[in-house]
Amino acid sequence: MIDDNINHEYIIRYLRDILPKREGLLKEMEDYAAAHDVPISQPETMRLLEVLTELTKAQNILEVGCAIGYSAICMAQAGAENIDTIEISEEMAKLAEENIKKAGLSARIHIHPGDAKEILPTLDGQYDIIFVDAAKAQYGEFFPHCMRMLKTGGLLVSDNVLYKGMTATDELMQRRKITIIKRLRNYLSMLSSHNELSTTVLPIGDGVALSVHKKKELPND
Repeated sequence: MIDDNINHEYIIRYLRDILPKREGLLKEMEDYAAAHDVPISQPETMRLLEVLTELTKAQNILEVGCAIGYSAICMAQAGAENIDTIEISEEMAKLAEENIKKAGLSARIHIHPGDAKEILPTLDGQYDIIFVDAAKAQYGEFFPHCMRMLKTGGLLVSDNVLYKGMTATDELMQRRKITIIKRLRNYLSMLSSHNELSTTVLPIGDGVALSVHKKKELPND
């Protein structure tokens, strides 16, 4: 996971050293992800999500990109009462279901197997937090549905937006990643200029964008 982190290795190691150590099921899931190259949230990013869940007292969360259920379980344990999570891989969705059951959270975490582009239009919930951590090139396509379902005052969290630093500079650009990077840059530009959002990008993990859904201003009489 350090290879995908945009920070210096000594900063990464220090931040991870001061984080609470995982035990039990979560530690097993981290080990499984490392051994099988499964993309889960990096430790410092996951800690940020937990703190945001606690800080906002989020009860309803939508996650786009479940993998093996790691982040959904963490957010539920941080206090979320209802989490809808989407996973395109049938294999990952089954593993997530097993892990969620082991955690005793089947009543609070609901997996929607399938492509997020097809699942998102069928959902009509209102969410305190929407966590986007799926195909990076499709963030822009997910966005209209996220805005539709994000409560006023709610938080849109977009992971991996700096993408190994390539989003920030052409010097790191890999030729085969050009399309993804262009789309991520467009996505961040859209978030930053959107008149209903206040957005900041944090250089932790692989880059995290935090966007608050502002109250709409009423037109002057």
